[in-house]
Amino acid sequence: MNTHEQIQALLSHQRAYFLKGNTRSVQGRHDRLEKLRLFIKKNERAIMDALKKDLNKSEFEAYSTEIGILLEEISFSQKNLQKWAAPKKVKTAMTHIGTTGKIVPEPFGTALIIAPWNYPFQLALSPLIGAIAAGNTAVLKPSEFAPNVSKLLKELVEETFPSELVVVIEGGIETNQVLLAQKFDVIFFTGSVPVGKIVMEAASKHLTPVILELGGKSPCIVHKDADLQLSAKRIAFGKFTNAGQTCIAPDYLLIHSAVKKEFLSLLQAEITEMFSENPLLNENYSRMISEKHFDRLTEFFSDGKAIFGGKADRESLKIAPTILDEVNVDAAVMQEEIFGPVFPVMEYTDLDQAITFIQDRPKPLALYLFTSSKQTEQQIIGQVSFGGGCINDTLMHIATPHLPFGGVGESGMGNYHGKYSFEAFTHYKSVLHQTTRFDFSFRYPHAKNGLKLIRKLLK
Repeated sequence: MNTHEQIQALLSHQRAYFLKGNTRSVQGRHDRLEKLRLFIKKNERAIMDALKKDLNKSEFEAYSTEIGILLEEISFSQKNLQKWAAPKKVKTAMTHIGTTGKIVPEPFGTALIIAPWNYPFQLALSPLIGAIAAGNTAVLKPSEFAPNVSKLLKELVEETFPSELVVVIEGGIETNQVLLAQKFDVIFFTGSVPVGKIVMEAASKHLTPVILELGGKSPCIVHKDADLQLSAKRIAFGKFTNAGQTCIAPDYLLIHSAVKKEFLSLLQAEITEMFSENPLLNENYSRMISEKHFDRLTEFFSDGKAIFGGKADRESLKIAPTILDEVNVDAAVMQEEIFGPVFPVMEYTDLDQAITFIQDRPKPLALYLFTSSKQTEQQIIGQVSFGGGCINDTLMHIATPHLPFGGVGESGMGNYHGKYSFEAFTHYKSVLHQTTRFDFSFRYPHAKNGLKLIRKLLK
């Protein structure tokens, strides 16, 4: 049991460790990232086994979406850390002759990282990379819904880092409540919109900055001029990887009526090619995380006509990739984030219709557009607000360390990955160094003609 007193004691030790300057050395941060890299490499099999037990993830999915992406992130951070952590000189304004200014990156202090269950290893350690690189200590709270990964994370972190630097605290809602009642220097949360609001409310009591990686209903637009075959393949991949349990998965399809019939036929063929004729019997097809999640998703079947899939097995918690047509805009499947392998289809005849449809709803975490027209691309990017996305692809914007990843509006705030992970856990401190060789008398209130000179300078 993680009591209030136990957690307070852990935080007290981390704060003391941080204030002694133990995390400030850039070389030390680099070395800690190397330790993290080595423990991932060394325990690759154990990580895959834990992901298999919790979500039935295949080795391919486990490595590509949970392990390999972390190794790339660590390598990128190590290569650039010296540059990111160095103070940056700034220009001297005409009004500040004799001064030098610099921006000094400094760690916030102690970070709380709350991870979700859908990518339980990657989404726990990816923000930790940024926290360590920036020079913070960290409390990591993995999801209790992925117990095997949670247990493994605790064991591996305890073997690798002292608890004064990084500690894993397991538990359920009660543990989260105790953690959120503490005063942290920054909180990083990945999860649902409703829980994100709870996290932000708790953080506000201490004026703690937050990074919220949430979700929402991410649209996928297939315009009439798209490469339909390639679009079908990339959408099947993006929607049904991890059985749709991905925060940036295409949530619903907006398809131009002129190509709807042909595209849906191609999409069904691609799903069958990737996940077999009977995905419920496919050993490499992921399962739902819980019975509650399974039941919620299967209720969506009645919100439209299942033109493909529509099958489920409660014993294995698997739901076949399902395409729903003839969906009412007011149906439950169109009101909440699906987070599973159910894909409702909406059609449009004019691009402005699709744009208005998205604009009338909360800003999505991701948007995917399939088109061969630059004009269409510019119209969507210019008129629709979304966290990030792809043109003629799905998911892949999350995999590059050169792009920030994050939401906007109800889909989140703040971003991370690569340099942006470092920045998420960093305060940029402004420092002005003033000369003592001379002084400007007109700056003082008793100076003769001071106001006249100031007016000339400040205009």
